[in-house]
Amino acid sequence: MSAKYEHLYVVIEHEDGKPVPVSLEMLGEARRLMNGFNKKYSANEKVVALVLGNNMRRLCEELIFYGADAVIYVDSPEFQYSRNLVDTKVISQVATNRELAKKFSDASNFIKPRYMFFAADNIGRQLSSTVLADLESGLASDINKLVIEDLEIKHEHKTKGQAVKYEKTLEMYRPDFSGFLWTTILCLDNRNPAIEREYHPQACSIIPGVFLPIERDTSRRGVITDYIPKFDERDLRVKVLDRKIVKSAVDFDSCKAIVSFGRGIKDSSEQNIKMVADLAQALEAEVGVSLPISKKPFAVSEGVSSTYMIPDRVIGTSGRKVAPLLYIAAGISGAMQHIAGMKESGFVVAINPDENSPIKDECDIFIKGRMEDVIPLLLEELRKQKPAIEVKK
Repeated sequence: MSAKYEHLYVVIEHEDGKPVPVSLEMLGEARRLMNGFNKKYSANEKVVALVLGNNMRRLCEELIFYGADAVIYVDSPEFQYSRNLVDTKVISQVATNRELAKKFSDASNFIKPRYMFFAADNIGRQLSSTVLADLESGLASDINKLVIEDLEIKHEHKTKGQAVKYEKTLEMYRPDFSGFLWTTILCLDNRNPAIEREYHPQACSIIPGVFLPIERDTSRRGVITDYIPKFDERDLRVKVLDRKIVKSAVDFDSCKAIVSFGRGIKDSSEQNIKMVADLAQALEAEVGVSLPISKKPFAVSEGVSSTYMIPDRVIGTSGRKVAPLLYIAAGISGAMQHIAGMKESGFVVAINPDENSPIKDECDIFIKGRMEDVIPLLLEELRKQKPAIEVKK
């Protein structure tokens, strides 16, 4: 018998007819989760990719190869460029359309998806919030770990203080601000009779680079279903005439070395940042930062702040994933969200006065000391070696 809430819908983003990497990553994790779900609950729920586009039929076939059981394809010239208002309304139409769900499942009682995934990027963060507001459910943002489990919950408001079993609950994890502790986010129905209400889909935006896509399998088969959208003419008054993709101002990919700093700059913030920048220049490296630095926790000049204490330089699950030949972490303790962004580096050097900091277990060389004492010595040695290196070149 069909349930009211079924399936995992994944909202796909694409560029020039190709899925952006995080879309395939979300599909891979969706496939793994629903394989486990169906086995555990003796169910047959689907991974459903949702595509808004124009002339994207070939993309729909690729999404089947990468893990989708079904693809709902909304084809219109209006989707050549993303517009949040239009995209939100159409995704909400699709998510509540029983006839569409019947194309790939027994959906006689279908109301909404059970789960829903978006990308935690510039488009997905905004789109996920407006769609879930439209669907009147909750949203967890910037997630990097997912588990489906049966939970016994006792909550003053949700359950009126009684222990209640919530089945098939999506546990959505993200690192807290420190990066050392996990925050678990749940989207739970109100079981308190005084405020009784159901919340579905259970939805989240997923950080790019966290999950792995599954291997492309051309033998996979699935259902591609077309949907003709219903537009409100008032929503189409805003047109996108042209678009230019603005790439990150920080080019980590072309650098063989990265020097990153964290809250260890605190004693002499401005001077220490400039010293890190000097070391990066000497190594022909780029400068990275840990997540807390992008929140500008220390007072420095506007020039230094706008150059270095910016989100584009964040390395970790809330920023960029890098893999340089050399990675130097100065004054970074080693929070898990940062480690996830640099663990594929070829050779890692950590500078930290605390020999018990977690970064020690992630590096090839650990230098116990304050960056103010260590980096000048490194710079002095590099200046000595520079003439010999230039001669060899």
